[in-house]
Amino acid sequence: MSRATATDLVYLIAIVGFILALKGLSSPRHARRGNLAGAAGMLIAVAWTFSLPQVYGQTRNLVLIVVAVVIGAAIGVPAARMVKMTAMPQMVAIFNGVGGGAAALVSFTEFIATPGKSLAIYKICEILFGVLVGSISFAGSGVAFAKLQELMTGRPITYPAQQPINAALGLTIVVLLILTVITANTAVLVVVLFLSLGLGAIFVLPIGGADTPVLISLLNAFTGLAVAASGFTLNSTLLIVAGTLVGASGTLLTRMMSNAMGRSLPNILFSAFGSVVTATGGTDEESRPVRSGTAEDIAVLLAYAHKVAIVPGYGLAVAQAQHTARELADALAARGVEVYYAIHPVAGRMPGHMNVLLAEANVPYEQLEEMDDANADMQTTDVALVVGANDTVNPAAKNTPGSPIYGMPIINADQATNIIFLKRSMRPGFAGIDNDLLYDPKTTMLFGDAKDSLSKLVAAVKAA
Repeated sequence: MSRATATDLVYLIAIVGFILALKGLSSPRHARRGNLAGAAGMLIAVAWTFSLPQVYGQTRNLVLIVVAVVIGAAIGVPAARMVKMTAMPQMVAIFNGVGGGAAALVSFTEFIATPGKSLAIYKICEILFGVLVGSISFAGSGVAFAKLQELMTGRPITYPAQQPINAALGLTIVVLLILTVITANTAVLVVVLFLSLGLGAIFVLPIGGADTPVLISLLNAFTGLAVAASGFTLNSTLLIVAGTLVGASGTLLTRMMSNAMGRSLPNILFSAFGSVVTATGGTDEESRPVRSGTAEDIAVLLAYAHKVAIVPGYGLAVAQAQHTARELADALAARGVEVYYAIHPVAGRMPGHMNVLLAEANVPYEQLEEMDDANADMQTTDVALVVGANDTVNPAAKNTPGSPIYGMPIINADQATNIIFLKRSMRPGFAGIDNDLLYDPKTTMLFGDAKDSLSKLVAAVKAA
């Protein structure tokens, strides 16, 4: 067997690992197995690539590659192992951005390493696509990271004449792309690179609040497409397939999440353009009274219920309360109470955030109900226990045209017989809007850190 044939066979095995990874990641039950399959495929691909003559046969290049791998591992491994579940979306955003930036740099360096006039037009187009999309993904992911890390406001950021400015920038990039194809001029490509970074930043600025999970999914698709483009540039079948898999899966996930929100993708991406968006702040409790209760009173309500829905949100992640939520569910189940978790597709800050948290706490998969199934059960639910969620149960999505979340399907917690909110305060959620459900006569507030409140409920339920 020739080395070329062996290489194709090994890369095919790696690609099968990538496909199995995507299949496994489609369900929380098989997600760990999917991760292992993808990691194994990548390990096989990297190890074989190091064995190729064009890598190990060129000492200088090999040394540079090893140095880069060591530096990357020194940064990536501690970051991945030490990151809190609260910060997982930020890590996903920044890692995704690094991938897009790497793809853009690969395309750019391939262009400057080859005399421009000797490149075929189709080759220049491949390079331009990789530079454009990779740069947008890199800059957009950086802004998304800053929003999630609260280095800047997470709300939509708009400014006067935003549409004309964006249109002018986009038109300028198109003109420069055409000019690069015609002239193969490196200086023009450098301008395209920096303008693409600017486009990625202003593309993300108007997106915020409950739309962040869709944004992360879309940027992930962009990175995949950029990687595929760099694969064409380098004539690497492995990169082409891997990038296409990421791009296709990210696109499908983006579409599915948009459908789950009841909105079109253009509406999510561009609804904030052209107007300055303002969000209401927290409402004064004295002007709109709320009913609060003690852990003991709420525990009695839970302990003697027939069916309880736990609706998790980002506050659960902030408090690292997933294990305590599982303890409460177990304590209720021991008393014969039927417990299920109502999972909104965009709860948290990234796709599947709540599923990841609850899987870490070994919550039985049978207790996890997606939004449609949970809403079908909500009318027969005695208590909806909302833990750190706000926007995903906010009736404004159904009742308030003009609201930033209007049209987004929600968990219908308002249909339960009783509603319990575990919140630190009356502050609005990530979308920055008030939630009228907090003032519903059926609602009882239990203020405090979600983990502490859940711990009190566990003890009170056991004592009831």
